[in-house]
Amino acid sequence: MEHLFRKREGGGRGYLAAVKRYVRLLYVFARFSLMSQLEYRLNFAAGVAVETGWMLIKLLYVAVVYRAGVNIGVLTPDHILLFIGIYVLMTGFYMLYYGNFTSISRMVREGELDMYLVKPVSLQFFVTMKRLDLALLLPDFVAGTIMIGLGWHRAGLPVNAWAIAGFLFFLMCGNLLTYSLFLIPNLLCFWIVASRGIADITAALWDFNNMPQLIYGKWMQRIGTFILPVFVITNFPGLFLMGQLSPGMMAWGVISPVLFFFISRGIWKKAIKNYSSASS
Repeated sequence: MEHLFRKREGGGRGYLAAVKRYVRLLYVFARFSLMSQLEYRLNFAAGVAVETGWMLIKLLYVAVVYRAGVNIGVLTPDHILLFIGIYVLMTGFYMLYYGNFTSISRMVREGELDMYLVKPVSLQFFVTMKRLDLALLLPDFVAGTIMIGLGWHRAGLPVNAWAIAGFLFFLMCGNLLTYSLFLIPNLLCFWIVASRGIADITAALWDFNNMPQLIYGKWMQRIGTFILPVFVITNFPGLFLMGQLSPGMMAWGVISPVLFFFISRGIWKKAIKNYSSASS
């Protein structure tokens, strides 16, 4: 975030003030988005219904697992319920700003990005967070939370301050990684015209993460953990609860979101330098 990183006046106080400013802006974006969506309540209800339909399709995985009633390594059906619940919850958070990602190519193509270049706020923050689709978040948030709670309880996993804090921490890390990792392919539109396939590729990559990584082979786990770390997003919170995360993997769960955030920042800056406005 350009202004956030330039805010050096007052040292730590300057950074804290900048963070508070962006939190307030995020609240304003969320409030404005909700007001805009509720102007057309039928559309809002339709959005909830569509996302609920997709979420019910995802629940078929749970039904199949419980019907089979078999364990996969250390995973019981209750563990798998927990992991799928995390996936559903994280899908809701991703869908919250997903529309902003897919609209970047249109803004570049039609020159809409021109009007945002002079805004007194980080361009990346504004473009990727200006519209928050709460209709898509709501069903996934409710269903994911219920599934996590049921899986957590039925699997007999510990419920204490350390477990809850670690679980929430890795959820936050997963959200940062989701934002950074899936922003990168959408930035290719600054260099290529045909960008429709990008959305299909990112959707397939996200859906690849809808089951626990332990069901895949070792090489697939390594690719999904270290090269394209989608498994870090939805697997690490559950693995932490199960005591299956080594100290090294815990460290990677923290490093990878920060690493990919700075990678996405670097690509964004280069993309903006490469951008030619519609009027030039």
